[in-house]
Amino acid sequence: MNHSSPNDPTSDLSQPEKLSLSTKLAYGAGDMGAGITTILISFTLLFFLTEVAGLDTGLAATVLMFGKVWDAINDPVIGMLSDRTRSRWGRRRSWMLFGSLPFGLSFFLYWLVPHFSADPDVNKWALFAYYILVSIFFQTAYTAVNLPYTALTPELTHDYDERTSLNSFRFAFSIGGSILALILGVVLTQLIPDESARYVILGGICALLSMLSLYWCIFGVQERYQTPSEPTSLSLISQFKIALSNRPFQFVIGIYLFSWLALQLTTAVIPYFVVSWMRRDSFFEVALIVQIVAMIMLFVWSALSKLWGRKAVYFISMGFWITAQVGLFFLPRDRTDFMFFLAALAGVGVATAYLIPWSMLTDVIDLDELNTGQRREGIFYSCMVFLQKLGLGLGIFFVGQTLNWSGFLASEGSTTIREQPESALFAIRMVIGPLPTLFLIGGLILVYFYPLSREVHASILLQLYERKHQGSVKDAE
Repeated sequence: MNHSSPNDPTSDLSQPEKLSLSTKLAYGAGDMGAGITTILISFTLLFFLTEVAGLDTGLAATVLMFGKVWDAINDPVIGMLSDRTRSRWGRRRSWMLFGSLPFGLSFFLYWLVPHFSADPDVNKWALFAYYILVSIFFQTAYTAVNLPYTALTPELTHDYDERTSLNSFRFAFSIGGSILALILGVVLTQLIPDESARYVILGGICALLSMLSLYWCIFGVQERYQTPSEPTSLSLISQFKIALSNRPFQFVIGIYLFSWLALQLTTAVIPYFVVSWMRRDSFFEVALIVQIVAMIMLFVWSALSKLWGRKAVYFISMGFWITAQVGLFFLPRDRTDFMFFLAALAGVGVATAYLIPWSMLTDVIDLDELNTGQRREGIFYSCMVFLQKLGLGLGIFFVGQTLNWSGFLASEGSTTIREQPESALFAIRMVIGPLPTLFLIGGLILVYFYPLSREVHASILLQLYERKHQGSVKDAE
């Protein structure tokens, strides 16, 4: 790690700033719980609510949409509060410390199916209310730990390549956690025939792992760059306006939203595609292949981005991803082998949906500091995630309602998978193929015009250094 004195005028620019391996590992571990919980909710929750809890697709989709919308609403509030927090644990880690237990507990509650009434209609609506309340509880706790965590990146290092490296470790743990959760799903499917009990055990194990990984991060990293000035007095709406007036930030939001909409639509519908179209008992293997390949490719793309730049890496990886999505639409029902190949191909591209937009965002924050004189990591991260989750919530709702309108037949608690009408099968294939492809093409267009290159970012850091150095000279006088 670089221990140069902060008063040394060459400390920021004369040599690359290196973080220790232990710091990178601890930082990366902080996203493992997010990876575990997100993968199970994204791939499994809609399917769980319809096929195990017994809700129809419309109500199940409403539960997921409500959770995402609430998540989007509480993001900017917690982001602003974390910017203003002052404690011995740091303004980010203190939130993570006190939010970790509610985070794990609320996630576990998702996988319970309480019985409220002998009347099926009353029980159905009571279950709907229960999952709405659990969604509020979980999404609040998730934001309390994950949003301050994501805002840690620029507070650990100012170095361009070290930030990309940090994000590589972050998403390696995130995808690694998701792989572990999916492996547990595969194993428990073989060991526990009772589907309801299987999800309870899976949820309990994953909740515990999520909390432990957070504690590793909390006690393993130290915030290094904190704003010494008083918190801004601007209102939340005013800060949002400033953030959204940052032109490169508009590009990053669009790139991230398009990438994650494509990913979210695919993950929400893949269980139905595998079970109903491909006629397989379990979808965990497909999700597992995607995540394993994505984790491997994170480090490959991170290394290549240093040679070719982020734009080139994004364009190449999207070529693989788009090919996979189109291939799934045309996939014959008897070609399981080709399905696994397309899952691996999709994983090659999915890696950059994790890596590139978040790496771009740290550069945008530096530009905002140059323009405004303030560092507002929390508000930028929360604004980005707010718009992302709002879009994802609507996307999930769209998937559920599309299945409902197409005549999809939910199992509604039955152990037998029902044969679907042609209209439902076609809707499933449209959601997994053409629709994500359109979003990925939109992201490619935005990446092509994204204005902050490596050279531009270096110029921004130089100007920030000169400004801070001039301020130090004036203070000394």
